[in-house]
Amino acid sequence: MPAMRTANRSSSSTLVAVQHRSPINPPTLIEHKNLRFLIADAPSNNNLALYIQEFERFNVVDVVRVCDPTYHVEPLEERGMKVHDWVFGDGESPPSQIVNEWLDLVQRRFGECVDENKRPTIACHCVAGLGRAPVLVAIALIESGMSALDAILYIRERRRGAINNKQLKYIENYKRRSKSPKCVIS
Repeated sequence: MPAMRTANRSSSSTLVAVQHRSPINPPTLIEHKNLRFLIADAPSNNNLALYIQEFERFNVVDVVRVCDPTYHVEPLEERGMKVHDWVFGDGESPPSQIVNEWLDLVQRRFGECVDENKRPTIACHCVAGLGRAPVLVAIALIESGMSALDAILYIRERRRGAINNKQLKYIENYKRRSKSPKCVIS
């Protein structure tokens, strides 16, 4: 809920409520076991500095962009964040090559023990942060041992409106790389 401030607008003591909203939609932190993801909508060059502040707050080390570019990557790279361009269609499910690259990144980033205070986060964004990005995060949750339904519910509880029906069917039918929960993340 946006912060409310009361302002005195006239000498007759009329009170007017003024809402202060963030100039960006807040990203959603998804944590499970040793996994940390930040789902966001697409930054633009105009508001990228605000996203960078949020990314730094959550110790983002990788930014996965699954939509067409809307900003320059140099400001992120200057701060040590690697941008991965894995574009696929809006409202679609990811092709297997992108799933493999995503899971390889998740394994590299979270497959080793890290200091609890310096836990890395992977930010993932599409245009609105409701379809493509949540699908990739759901895949990682499934690979960590969560059921498909639980992964969907877990994300939707935190990011309302996430995952359309076509993507829902894809996730329901998604097969883990291995039946061993340590396949990608333990």
